[in-house]
Amino acid sequence: MSLLNAESAVGRTAEVTVVEGYVPVIDLSSARSSAAADRRLGAVIDEVCRTSGFLVIVGHGVPQDAIREMYRATREFFALPAEEKAKLLAVPEDPLMRGFGRKGSLAASNTDAEVERERSLPDVSETFTINRLGEPDGKDRLPADADPALATPNHWPALPGFAEAYRSYYGAMEVLAGDIMRLFALALDLPEDWFEDKIDRHMTNLTANYYPRQTVAPAPGQLRKGIHSDWGSLTILYQDDGPGGLQVLDKNGDWLDVPYIEGSFVVNIGDLMAIWTNNRWVSTVHRVVNPPRELADRERYSVPFFHQPSYDALIECIPTCTGPDNPPRHASVRSGDYITGKFSRAYGG
Repeated sequence: MSLLNAESAVGRTAEVTVVEGYVPVIDLSSARSSAAADRRLGAVIDEVCRTSGFLVIVGHGVPQDAIREMYRATREFFALPAEEKAKLLAVPEDPLMRGFGRKGSLAASNTDAEVERERSLPDVSETFTINRLGEPDGKDRLPADADPALATPNHWPALPGFAEAYRSYYGAMEVLAGDIMRLFALALDLPEDWFEDKIDRHMTNLTANYYPRQTVAPAPGQLRKGIHSDWGSLTILYQDDGPGGLQVLDKNGDWLDVPYIEGSFVVNIGDLMAIWTNNRWVSTVHRVVNPPRELADRERYSVPFFHQPSYDALIECIPTCTGPDNPPRHASVRSGDYITGKFSRAYGG
């Protein structure tokens, strides 16, 4: 990979630093510093979303204290005895599966054969999920015709400081997601505030993934997280440096490691962006592999923020992604109907 200073659309050097690669590293610290830097950031993001759909971001502005406290709380939760975690098990009636994770299947966009394989080979991991709709004002963020179960309260473990750490981190991710959606708008030749009224009451799951020590080797073909694509608009992932990490499938059919950089986040687009962009941006499948056996005694943690627009946001082809020779390829759908349908198909609800 090579380090480069990107040129702005007006020919001057914009303060945008990119480390090239299939999953490039992009410094966002220049965002909002100038119109030229923002335009160049948008152009770089558009190019990435047309290819891998994955990038690593630094210079994002998220307070390190918020990250550290979230990570501490995550480790403490998954260290609880199994019977304590089981008390927080997500209930089948919850459309968004908040609480301690139970086994699901692959996204509905994958083939039936892959879904059947996933049902027989569960992920070698545990999860814990919260959503802003599970907070006391959650029902006020939903339209009248939404399933009231979407406001099912979050299941908080009785750990000192846990809920505070997660709420603080969630708030920081809300801000970062809004910043990235602003850059997405610029990347798509839209006004920078184009997405704002579509995400102001977003319904995002924050999920902690725990990949335990593998004292027994997984079954052949079994992974820490099976092959899948994400469902929403974008995902912001915190990952630690534990072995057995994230991989993306490139256009040649090869699996490539996503680089770990301390203090960074991995960002990728979800399936929903294909509807919005008329297949200009299509999500990339990825997986989490097992560690080599000599490192199988090490744990790994990751925390994705699965950004999902407001329930009643209409997801349809945006104006800059269609034309006389490029008609819309997807039917429009409400964000809430879309994501609850995905969960229902994946979890059998």
